[in-house]
Amino acid sequence: MANRLTQIATRTGDDGTTGLGDGQRVPKDHLRVAAMGDVDELNSQLGVLLAEPLPADVRELLVVIQHELFNLGGELSIPGYELLKPDAVIRLDEALAHYNAQLPRLAEFILPAGTRSAALAHVARTIARRAERAVVGLTAIEPVNDAPRQYLNRLSDLLFVLARVLNRANLDGLGGDDVYWRSERLQRAQAEGADDQPAEGAADNTGG
Repeated sequence: MANRLTQIATRTGDDGTTGLGDGQRVPKDHLRVAAMGDVDELNSQLGVLLAEPLPADVRELLVVIQHELFNLGGELSIPGYELLKPDAVIRLDEALAHYNAQLPRLAEFILPAGTRSAALAHVARTIARRAERAVVGLTAIEPVNDAPRQYLNRLSDLLFVLARVLNRANLDGLGGDDVYWRSERLQRAQAEGADDQPAEGAADNTGG
């Protein structure tokens, strides 16, 4: 690891391969490398989000998540290794329940919009979904522990919820509420003054 940190340009990848944590070399388009790259991109996107004004509790949570994503990437880099613990998934479940309890029920699908921090959280959510798909694809050809897949699934849901939280925090003055998709059903319900909300969970854009 010390050599990797002090010599960034090794030129060993010029042949289109890259090294895993256990020393083996694989093509750079290998599914394991793709999953590692998506997790790295997700972590980088959270770094951009952390550059925004955020509520202190959300900032603290995102910093913990960045460290856990680094562990997740490390686990993916070494086939058969376990680095991300199941406790990390439980922690996301607890955070999801905590923040979701503070939010009003959704009236319709929402757009990835509002404050800059909320929009960045939505971008991170979509990357988390892509990373999850990459891990699922890798699992189809090689054994992968359950925690990485479960963690990415919970994280995408949590980022959806945090985007709603950040819109209400309104730290840049551009938010204050969810930005709803203008569906015909919602417009008709508003015009009629009817309580025509979908069943619980039906308006969650995250995809499960």
